Amino acid sequence: MYPARAGSFTRLRYNRPVPSKPNGSVRLSDVAAIAGVSISTASKVLNGTDRISEATRARVLAVAERLDFRPNALARSFALGRSRTIGVLTHRATSTFSGPVVIGAVVQLGKLQQAALVFDEDVLVHREITESIRQFQARQIDGLLVIGDGHERRSPSITHHFTVPVTYAFAASDNPEDVVYLPDNEGAGVLATRHLLERGRSRIAHVTGDPSSIAVRLRERGMLTALQEAGLRPAAPTRFGSWAEGSGVRAMRELLDSGAEIDAVFCGNDHIARGVLEVCEAMGLRVPEDVAIVGVDNWEGIIVDQGIRRLTTIDLELRALGELAAANLLADDRTPGENYVSPTLVPGPSS
Repeated sequence: MYPARAGSFTRLRYNRPVPSKPNGSVRLSDVAAIAGVSISTASKVLNGTDRISEATRARVLAVAERLDFRPNALARSFALGRSRTIGVLTHRATSTFSGPVVIGAVVQLGKLQQAALVFDEDVLVHREITESIRQFQARQIDGLLVIGDGHERRSPSITHHFTVPVTYAFAASDNPEDVVYLPDNEGAGVLATRHLLERGRSRIAHVTGDPSSIAVRLRERGMLTALQEAGLRPAAPTRFGSWAEGSGVRAMRELLDSGAEIDAVFCGNDHIARGVLEVCEAMGLRVPEDVAIVGVDNWEGIIVDQGIRRLTTIDLELRALGELAAANLLADDRTPGENYVSPTLVPGPSS
């Protein structure tokens, strides 16, 4: 009997029945043997190398699918020279508003088949190398995502500690060359105020947090921009305080005691808005008939059952922010500077 020619040998191997093996026991050599190619060629196909003919690529991929072959992630990382691991450095990861950013980022990394190595440490107050930074350097990560806990102030950049891409989310960097993703706080002010104007309100006051906060100033600027576009001015000077509900209570009492004529209040966040709402109810003012109220953060959507919503609010889309920032790490067009995620209006009984 004459030996089979090379071509027929390949065809015979490729078409033969697939051997039954337990899940996870199929090796690259099995795929290569049945596809009639070398182990090196099979590896190049499965790793996405371009210099392989389409016919060979299709054959190898078909066999891999038939065998339910799952490449060894560690071996594949060595072959590609990448760890397929993204470092996620968080500041107060379990806080109310950082949490959605972290969740969005980790989910997006999973979709991109990237592992996430998460460390939580207060790295946004100094430039020195910390233990977390050392750990990331030692793990040969492919990129770093730094997640802050708000847009309160500019934080020291730590990009210079890394040779891989670094992206900041929910944290403003003091280095203009860094890639940063932030909520559009100015847009939140514009959106809230336009909503009140559309509801027929023209005497709008603003109650907000600490004036040293970047977010506070940007939300106020957005409100002033929308009022100016409508040919209006604020019904009273901005009342600054803190992000707490008690601050909203004090500010609203001051507004009413001052004799200012108001028919709406744009509040810097939902906690302040709850304080304003409490005073209105205590003073017998109807909400929204007498005074309409809009907050920011969609706190009730994060913490409280949607069935008992009391406030109209602006959602800063923090989960989407985390997703976009994570995707940016692996993108080709990483343009330096700040990128803003558009907010959305969440209507409620207060307006």
